[in-house]
Amino acid sequence: MYIVARRVQIQCLHKTAHPLIPIRGVEFFQGTLDSTDEIESARVFDTTLRDGEQSPGTSFSYDDKRQIASILDEMGTHVIEAGFPVNSDAEFEAVRDIASATSSTTCGLARVVDGDIEAALDSGVEMVHTFVSTSDVQIEDSMHATREEVVQRAVESVERIKEAGATCMFSPMDATRTDEAYLIEVIEAVTEAGTDWINIPDTCGVATPTRFRAMIEKVCAHTDARIDVHTHDDFGLATANALAGIEAGAAQAQVSVNSIGERAGNAAYEEYVMAVESLYQCDTGIDTTRIAELSNVVEEKSGMDTPGNKPIVGANAFSHESGIHAAGVIENSDTFEPGVMTPEMVGAERRLVMGKHTGTHSVRERLVECGFDPTDDQVRAVTRRVKDYGAEKRRVTVDDLERFAEEADVERQHEEEEVRV
Repeated sequence: MYIVARRVQIQCLHKTAHPLIPIRGVEFFQGTLDSTDEIESARVFDTTLRDGEQSPGTSFSYDDKRQIASILDEMGTHVIEAGFPVNSDAEFEAVRDIASATSSTTCGLARVVDGDIEAALDSGVEMVHTFVSTSDVQIEDSMHATREEVVQRAVESVERIKEAGATCMFSPMDATRTDEAYLIEVIEAVTEAGTDWINIPDTCGVATPTRFRAMIEKVCAHTDARIDVHTHDDFGLATANALAGIEAGAAQAQVSVNSIGERAGNAAYEEYVMAVESLYQCDTGIDTTRIAELSNVVEEKSGMDTPGNKPIVGANAFSHESGIHAAGVIENSDTFEPGVMTPEMVGAERRLVMGKHTGTHSVRERLVECGFDPTDDQVRAVTRRVKDYGAEKRRVTVDDLERFAEEADVERQHEEEEVRV
């Protein structure tokens, strides 16, 4: 259960710190939180530095990669896909240095091409992630090859990686648009060749949770390799599909911080980790209290702004303006927040925002915080000013609030009187 203090601390105008000590287990016994035994474990494969960097307009410098990798490593991320070593000398150096400096397993990407594989092996990564297209449209119009050639290249690449003593991950790219019988043929071939992991990528983001779960179950039945999933967000289903894959028996999901990546991006690191931790009550081993910090660093280095309504890490994720919601949260944050996830758990802060929808409870708390001692009538008068000001799409600041209070003749508390927070 949670230990809950009934009064929420108020910080300045917009932030509150909830004195809530998160303990695994929940106090909500009904609804969707009633069942939390669908999965036993879930690993995290971060591809922010590889697929995430493929976001249009994004380019991480050597120092950027080292900084992001360091945080991922310190948080306990299981695998860090550091990049595509054959891509350039700078990329090779970054991958090599990350591999030597982190305790997480470091992975390098490689096509089923000898030069790619040798570059990945030379970089010193523990895992080589090799991939080849398996959908007919990509085989014919991107690779200009045949199905038989694809199988041959896949097997030869897996064998080369295993001969070198590295962990091998194989991906049949565009698996969710691949002929099922042929996909199973490829999976069985690389399994026989000795691959350690098989990643099932929803390359173009066309999977749905139910269909993807069925696919992963079928793949699991045809290999003894460990299964990993890589899902894209073209229809906003990436994290849901990743979780469906884990429920179906996959051991690991590939994710990126803030969802960055090709087109609409990947399953989000922060969404996946917190869903596993809070909704499935499964310990990932990740230090979730650094999620907000990690998100901010990636936002800065990638040049991609994080939307305010982004789950977990958006500015509005733990913000409240509505009078009903703010009043409830002031009494007990579990009223209008998930309860099984608090801002403290991800290193964020709760904000009580004033504007068009603000109610008297929130205004009173802020007036008291600012040192005022308002009457009920004065609270109502200031609340009207706040609502009118917010209705004009203007941000209500501390200075605005104090001005409204002074115009309503609200008296200040005596200096010797403690301000209740």
